[in-house]
Amino acid sequence: MDSLLSRITITPGLRSGQPCIRDLRITVWDILKWLGTGASHAQIIHDYPELSEEDILAALQWASTLKDGAVGR
Repeated sequence: MDSLLSRITITPGLRSGQPCIRDLRITVWDILKWLGTGASHAQIIHDYPELSEEDILAALQWASTLKDGAVGR
């Protein structure tokens, strides 16, 4: 889990400090929104080739930790 979460970065001034993928301007919320509207992992990677399968899994892992308040521990 920690290796996936290490792909999530929070940088003040980048996308207003939202959690991003590897200091890209793509936020965790962007990925979750695309998945929520029915985009497949392959479609997201095709549209955003700078992303990898691990980046998408990291966004999902990040979201799953929010329920338990585990992010940032």
